[in-house]
Amino acid sequence: MSGVEIQLENVTKRYAGSREPAVNDVTMTIPAGKIVILVGPSGCGKTTTMRMINRLIEPSSGKITIGGENALKINPDQLRRKVGYAIQQAGLFPHFTVAQNIAVVPGLLNWDKKKINARVEEMMDLVGLDPKQFHDRFPRQLSGGQQQRVGVARALAADPPVLLMDEPFGAVDPITRGNLQDELLRLQSELHKTIVFVTHDFDEAVKLGDKIAVLGNQSKILQYDTPESILANPADDTVAGFVGAGASLKQLTLLRVRDVELQTDTVTATTGESPSEVRQKLTENKKTYALILDDRKRPIRWAHVRDLASAGSLANAGKPLGDLVSLQSTLQDALEAMLVEGGAVPVTGARGEYAGMIELDTVMATVQRLREEHTES
Repeated sequence: MSGVEIQLENVTKRYAGSREPAVNDVTMTIPAGKIVILVGPSGCGKTTTMRMINRLIEPSSGKITIGGENALKINPDQLRRKVGYAIQQAGLFPHFTVAQNIAVVPGLLNWDKKKINARVEEMMDLVGLDPKQFHDRFPRQLSGGQQQRVGVARALAADPPVLLMDEPFGAVDPITRGNLQDELLRLQSELHKTIVFVTHDFDEAVKLGDKIAVLGNQSKILQYDTPESILANPADDTVAGFVGAGASLKQLTLLRVRDVELQTDTVTATTGESPSEVRQKLTENKKTYALILDDRKRPIRWAHVRDLASAGSLANAGKPLGDLVSLQSTLQDALEAMLVEGGAVPVTGARGEYAGMIELDTVMATVQRLREEHTES
């Protein structure tokens, strides 16, 4: 099910005993099938605004429609089963397996067991978790990034048109966070959900958002526009403060790895190939390193020509791959990965398959072009 439009009309939230409303008279339209980011300082009301969409917090006044239907007239439990919800640190049930966690909402909707099992496997594959490996694991047996993937899979399991995400990647390390952001963009390119995403990180907002709502106190909308427009023309000093210094460099966040030319002359080999044959291939191509791919063509290791002389198999030759980026990654992600890796970085496609290499010269040439354009403007 593709996304549907969400409209907030004069939405206000007042708490008993507070003189001022937490959210005051918010009106905005969230387009169908787009990612809209709510960004603002802590305490400004952005999470409260988002939670009123699925009525985890009840509005004091105003109107919210989802796909033209008045959300305030739907049974709250039924509404929440139609709206996916992903939070920081995943919020998984600790005594449920991965499969049981993903199956929660389909189970509540009384799907038959065969359909649920098929959906669980489909969702695990969609978020990059091998069902054979992760189906029966418990949350405590997963990394933070894997837990977040399960959280997203659970939120999408019943195929809701709307997905709410409350700082879902805020508790993981920067590299994992970048990978999860890329995964979300990849999923969105396939699923076209309406996603409302709360963050306090403006760089994350620029990377993920089709539109960004910069919020002030009481969720006052200071600017609601595309990332490009906000970077180029902040509405006021407060918005400019969110953009911060180096706005031209932030343009790298608007450009994706898919937008630049990739280098494709790297020698690659799958784990089933003979080390001696790969060594010969390296010699013929005057290369010193081969990129080793698994049986699904996903990059996993680097092997130096010296490593291949004594290797019995490519499965453990050389060293494990460090950082990599996807076609969905930003050029800023690519630049950061290169600084870690010390050179070119492998690029993966929609399902993690090898797509080519991105080189430092390519990114630096793009930076130079952006600077020249910024200077001219």
